[in-house]
Amino acid sequence: MTRIRDRFGDALPTLLVGLCAGLTAVVGSYAAAGFTPAFVLSPITAWLTATIPNAVTNTVIETLGSLGQQLNLATAVALTVTAVGALAVAALVVGRRLRNRALPVVLTGVGTWGFVAVATGEPLLALGAALPPAVVVLVAVAAPSLSASRPVDSRRRQLLAGSLSLVGFALGGYAVGQRRTPTLGGESLDPSDRRERLLAAAEAQSFSLEGAEPLVSDNFYTVDVANVDPTLDESDWTLTITGEVAEEVTLDYEDLTAMESVDRFETLRCVGESLNGQKMDTALWTGAPLRDLVERAGPKGDCECVRLRAADDYYQVFPIDALEDSLLAYGMNGDALPRGHGYPVRALIPGHWGEIQVKWLTEIEVLDRDADGYWEERGWHGTGPVETVAKLHSVSDLADGRKQVGGHAYAGTRGIDRVEVSTDGGSTWNEAELTDPLEGISVWRQWRYRYDPPSGEHEVVVRAIDGEGNRQPREERDAFPSGATGWVSRTVA
Repeated sequence: MTRIRDRFGDALPTLLVGLCAGLTAVVGSYAAAGFTPAFVLSPITAWLTATIPNAVTNTVIETLGSLGQQLNLATAVALTVTAVGALAVAALVVGRRLRNRALPVVLTGVGTWGFVAVATGEPLLALGAALPPAVVVLVAVAAPSLSASRPVDSRRRQLLAGSLSLVGFALGGYAVGQRRTPTLGGESLDPSDRRERLLAAAEAQSFSLEGAEPLVSDNFYTVDVANVDPTLDESDWTLTITGEVAEEVTLDYEDLTAMESVDRFETLRCVGESLNGQKMDTALWTGAPLRDLVERAGPKGDCECVRLRAADDYYQVFPIDALEDSLLAYGMNGDALPRGHGYPVRALIPGHWGEIQVKWLTEIEVLDRDADGYWEERGWHGTGPVETVAKLHSVSDLADGRKQVGGHAYAGTRGIDRVEVSTDGGSTWNEAELTDPLEGISVWRQWRYRYDPPSGEHEVVVRAIDGEGNRQPREERDAFPSGATGWVSRTVA
């Protein structure tokens, strides 16, 4: 037992050195590359996304939502730390056996550099990941406290000092990495009286609902396939229309923004959200008609469909008819698109789920035969009209003793005709008050309803009727594969 404890005690410092080496590699890579595709975790998360079985991915989306991406990122951290840590430990073991103190440092540095350079394709920036673990190993082989002949208290003090140094390095690396992460987009477009007027009108029309976004969302949700967004710049961006066309068309950012612009509101809703989830938002988008550009190329082919491709290798297939009112958007709420929303250019296809609104758009391919998009290949519904929904996000007490409930209602291009509210669990219904429609093709409306509450708890139920007279389906259905349905209810005290 004593021998086992002694061996474990001798091995523990080496394992901790490996752990520190792995962690510093991640921090060093972040400091060198920022949160960009050159960051070591970017290709690891992409590999995980591509290799995890679809059934697992779909379950994670339904149960964890956006937390699934954070889990993916955490897994990538664990894999990277383990890989670099194992390399460092192996290098230390080899160096001790050969009685060569320089060899572990070289093996760790070169091995980490090779791993990161191959994974990211950025050999120069890979040095940021390789140097810190090499320094960690250098300190380890030079520190007498890592010898088993030193007192335990001395080793503990050395490990504590090393841990504090690691924390300091991590904080410094994070600060540097934040500065290295590009803040593309977000700059103002050319001033427009029309945009200012539309945004001012939307603000004036909005109901003040505690816990619910105004008509133009303050915090627009983002969901992406990749954990790390592409780092395109408008000066380098081009869009090519290829495939079954009479003539390929290529345009750059200046060509696009020189076209006559369109400003309109549009709502996006995530197909994977829960029925009363928070992944549905609205913005004022600025762009150019997408269909006009496709027509300029002279589309041919038998399927009358197109595949839209993004810089992060995401893709989606649409019938050409779906592009009729679509936009190539380069502006959001009077500013250039933020990086997380597809800077410099994204597609907006009205009435379709948010998952297929391709960001960082670089190619439109006219197809000769139909094909599945990214999410259809994984079992999701993909393109097609969104489900009608009225959400209940706001419950408040009014000064006159009444209750107020409210939220948003959305039905894609069908629009919202009315929202009905029941305060007795669905026995009786009353019509809610709606905001005036915003100027757009596929836009939500806010609703609110005020009433004298009964004593004690009661069940509030809400449902919407779209512009074609269809009532929100009562049948409850999970998000996979075609979006959650059902009437939203909430117990109110």
